[in-house]
Amino acid sequence: MEYFEIKGGDAVHGEIITSGNKNEALPVIAASLLSSETVVLDNVPDILDVRKMLEIAEDLGVSVRRINKNKIEINAAHLENKPLDRELCGKVRTSVLFAGPLLARNGEVILPPPGGDVIGRRRLDTHFIGFKQLGADYTVEGEGYEIHAEKLAGADIFLDEASVTGTENVVMAAVLAEGKTVIRNAATEPHVQGLCNFLNKMGAKISGIGSSTLCIDGVSSLGGCTHTIGFDYIEAGSYIALAAMTGGELTIKDSARDDTLRMVLHTFGKLGIRTEKRGNDIFVPSQKMSVVREMNNAIAKIDDGIWPSFPSDLMSIAIVAATQADGTILFFEKMFESRLFFVDRLVGMGAQIILCDPHRVVVSGASQLHGANLDSPDIRAGMAMLMAAIAAKGHSRIYNIRQIDRGYESIEHKLAGIGVSIERKDG
Repeated sequence: MEYFEIKGGDAVHGEIITSGNKNEALPVIAASLLSSETVVLDNVPDILDVRKMLEIAEDLGVSVRRINKNKIEINAAHLENKPLDRELCGKVRTSVLFAGPLLARNGEVILPPPGGDVIGRRRLDTHFIGFKQLGADYTVEGEGYEIHAEKLAGADIFLDEASVTGTENVVMAAVLAEGKTVIRNAATEPHVQGLCNFLNKMGAKISGIGSSTLCIDGVSSLGGCTHTIGFDYIEAGSYIALAAMTGGELTIKDSARDDTLRMVLHTFGKLGIRTEKRGNDIFVPSQKMSVVREMNNAIAKIDDGIWPSFPSDLMSIAIVAATQADGTILFFEKMFESRLFFVDRLVGMGAQIILCDPHRVVVSGASQLHGANLDSPDIRAGMAMLMAAIAAKGHSRIYNIRQIDRGYESIEHKLAGIGVSIERKDG
């Protein structure tokens, strides 16, 4: 089994470049099946989840050609009408995103249960509510789902929650539906916007991108296009926090081209993390972190929510950063009931953390962390523990690093390039 060996205690320094946004690349790969023409995707992260999505596509008869490490050509001219592979789908949560494109292209889809991180209940109701309003019927067969539609027709749809994957699936089904579709309470995350922009390049007619109301005029077919995946703002946030908590100086290249990180930087400010915008880059100066109390000297709080709130995917990262900040702060994880269960590993390293309930933890810092043998329960907690090991005194080993590989491309090479003593070993 592979693991990371880390010697902690050194400050990071230099420059680092983020990979393409995992959460945009995965739905865009699924959406490529909507056309029988060739699609070229650039800046695709070379991570485990992307490889699994491409394997699922190939199993459906889709041609996938890797032009280089991060550039892929996809052609679904010979898309087959057959059930999705149960074993492959069980390895990646976003396998569910093939439902919309296959329903639109083939009129039916047999969907096994998706895999992914075990961070709490991740309901699929929103997907099926949307499909049903577009004219589809579905049945639950064993642990999977069968979805059929004689014809998809536009509808005025109100999603019961602003689900990211639910919005993406309904959008992908609606672009080839007959007539006009309005999706209300749609998710607005940058990766949802990226998917919609990609679909418009293929010939879809989507307006309202970036708002909670999407208007879609259905078209009869989509064509090919070239699309560049946006930068991974979750990865950028991870490096910003890592630089601050180790007292290093780090430049995160091309991460300030737009306002994507605005709420992230605002929230990190509660931990005393300072950054500077330098052209298109974000610079993190050497600093000592201190929690900033709220008005009337109230205890500071960080909570997450749907965009543009602080993203849930950065809660684990912010928690580990808080262990190195002077002061006390409350974290309120509202999205998933099991995301915080990794904090016992941090406590074992010397962090002062109280787990109040499945959704809230109190962190008091700064704490001297000590090296430990750890395992990675999910992508973001895995990265958080990797950051803790880098800040800790002594040596650490992190096992089950496949979870980290699912979301972070060549992480050990990137970290070594900014001064981290890290090796990938097998044993």
